Amino acid sequence: MNAFQDSTPSIPPPPTGLRAIPWRIPIWFYRMRLGWLFGHRALMLTHTGRISGKLRQAVLEVIHFNNAIHYVASGFGEKSDWFRNIKENPEVTIHTAGNVIPAIAKILSKEEASEVISYYIENHPNAIKNLAKLVGYKIGDSREEHLEFLRQIPVIAFNPKG
Repeated sequence: MNAFQDSTPSIPPPPTGLRAIPWRIPIWFYRMRLGWLFGHRALMLTHTGRISGKLRQAVLEVIHFNNAIHYVASGFGEKSDWFRNIKENPEVTIHTAGNVIPAIAKILSKEEASEVISYYIENHPNAIKNLAKLVGYKIGDSREEHLEFLRQIPVIAFNPKG
């Protein structure tokens, strides 16, 4: 039985306290100028806190890269602080493969996200299962289950400024 057979579950909340530490460790790789180790599969997002106004950082998996645009999915949905912050202020900086790029965050509509999601499913089926497990979902091996999982989480495009 998969997580989507009876009803669509709510997206679990982001980890807090000690459970958040593993999610924060990759930031230190970027701060030590070792972000290139992640290549183009991850980026560090620097964004402005919606309440504090301070700069905040999060490392995110890149699910697609096309024409200098980086696409990510918010695994914890709209509950993630970074997601809520970019909704408030979409001007961000992304750090990827040794580059620092000023960008504008755009939350994709479900229709816009479907092409990116399809690409991700085709090219990274194991990554989808790992992401689902990491966030707290259990999904099977079918394309339909992968699509259903990814439809639950927002997709964001980071477009370079200028």
